[in-house]
Amino acid sequence: MKLISWNVNGIRAVLGKGFLDYVNREDPDVLCLQETRAHPDQVDLALEQFPHHYWNSADKKGYSGTAVFSKKEPLALTREIGIEEHAGEGRVLALEFSDFFLVNVYTPNAQNELTRLDYRMEWDRDFLKYLKKLETKKPVVFCGDLNVAHKEIDLKNPQANRGNAGFTDEEREGFSNYIKAGFLDAFREFHEGPGHYTWWSYRFNARARNIGWRIDYFCLSASLRPRLKDAFIRSEVTGSDHCPVGIILE
Repeated sequence: MKLISWNVNGIRAVLGKGFLDYVNREDPDVLCLQETRAHPDQVDLALEQFPHHYWNSADKKGYSGTAVFSKKEPLALTREIGIEEHAGEGRVLALEFSDFFLVNVYTPNAQNELTRLDYRMEWDRDFLKYLKKLETKKPVVFCGDLNVAHKEIDLKNPQANRGNAGFTDEEREGFSNYIKAGFLDAFREFHEGPGHYTWWSYRFNARARNIGWRIDYFCLSASLRPRLKDAFIRSEVTGSDHCPVGIILE
């Protein structure tokens, strides 16, 4: 089972930048998108290989949003995490399959000047509680743009970015709490070294120079580790300032 996650930075924009060619070539069983910035009725998107389409769009037009396209019909679908304060931005879609939950998430950004850092930390705590509640029923896979580089090897210039949004001590600790709670960073199960990034600024020719951050992840319950056969980053795929990431489960 191949699972792909991609922050497309606007689904309507990426459609004109090779999105369909990539999806057809990759041929995932489930495709999770973040930052769709659209409602489904605003997008001409067939994706006929995926019979099951699910959207969680933000109340605010042109903002945030998640979507999942699946070849297999889930047993159940949940939008949001059940806390009113976090509703309305379209940040979570959870699909229940027979043997695990798949949670697609677009984590809030702490923003410039860290104006949303307090809210972001509240989100991390509540989202982890949500994941652990799901895990009492069956194992969990969660994926998406988590808006944090966990360790220094997860971005090109850690010293220059220390304390900036996405690399504050608080946000990094928030990700560490997922790991302490028993979830595995799937990519790091296979790749230990630096230089692996999933987001690059549009400025300063950053992508061509590979000056990037790894802020897009697949994480999973430790009980699923025997089924995890690969985890990868498709850094060659363009169309967004992020690239797709994926895993293969047996």
